[in-house]
Amino acid sequence: MERSAKIYVAGHNGLVGSALVRRLRAGGYSQLLLRSRSELDLTDRRAVRQFLRTERPEYVFLAAAKVGGILANTTYPGDFVGQNLMIATNVIHEAYGAGVKRLLFLGSSCIYPKHAPQPIKEEYILTGPLEPTNRPYAVAKIAGIEMCWDYNRQFGTCFLAAMPTNLFGPGDRYDLDASHVVPALLRKMHEAKVNGMTEVVIWGSGTPRREFLYSDDAADACVFLMSLPEGRMDKIILEEAIPPIVNVGCGRDITIRELAEMIAEIVGFDGCLVYDQSKPDGTPRKLLNVDRLTTLGWEPRTSLREGLRKAYQDFSENGTKKGRGASVSTKSP
Repeated sequence: MERSAKIYVAGHNGLVGSALVRRLRAGGYSQLLLRSRSELDLTDRRAVRQFLRTERPEYVFLAAAKVGGILANTTYPGDFVGQNLMIATNVIHEAYGAGVKRLLFLGSSCIYPKHAPQPIKEEYILTGPLEPTNRPYAVAKIAGIEMCWDYNRQFGTCFLAAMPTNLFGPGDRYDLDASHVVPALLRKMHEAKVNGMTEVVIWGSGTPRREFLYSDDAADACVFLMSLPEGRMDKIILEEAIPPIVNVGCGRDITIRELAEMIAEIVGFDGCLVYDQSKPDGTPRKLLNVDRLTTLGWEPRTSLREGLRKAYQDFSENGTKKGRGASVSTKSP
């Protein structure tokens, strides 16, 4: 990507979007197009068309989405499938219509089957049933991937899909009714410590294994992929048997119990961790095979412990005003 190119980051206020903005600005990209939800409703096809055809960005990072944990997904399944389908359809189609050079669509590891072989390769998509609690979100993301693949084949676009593992970092959501496992645990542990509580209750058994990646590392990987030379990009987007997907992760996982213990240590909570096994665990394990990305030459820079320390610092400075208390979900789609 040329440093002077117009770049639209959809969802720039979110976890991944804000990390993308930091990475792009640090890399000298000066013409960033940023619109909040109140300024541009991505579920409105006409508004998206007018924006893209007026501004004419050359590159689009589609990081906008309705996201949440188990509680939010099971409470509002219609919102998750409907809004995410509209966002993906509108932005991808109108990016094609506006002549965008390259588009990167951000998905999630929850697109893969619940019992996919581990570690999960890109070609495992649609080879088995999805995890029920995040199926609406996953189906919408799968539809966006299929659009990228089909538009590349029919219209000659250069649309790529990046599938990050569970992300956390600055700008995360700490509303416990909607947040993912890392911000939820950070808040729960912090409030328990401050209030002198002796225990923290965590949804599930603590046995599911999850892979986690610091959001700034994920953003770096996305910019790396968007900047691939044409020949290397063609090998991904022109593949006949596999959709234009690249898994983005660190290639290592831990149990939710190990994660909770690490966060308790970082926060300074020395009470008891209680696991409510009446609540769902979600997928037993989600570990991405990242060979496709590492072969291209990218690896993460931030360890899990270092990333969690940075995330807790962000919560201490910015997150204590967000959200309200609730049970902690162990799911991060």
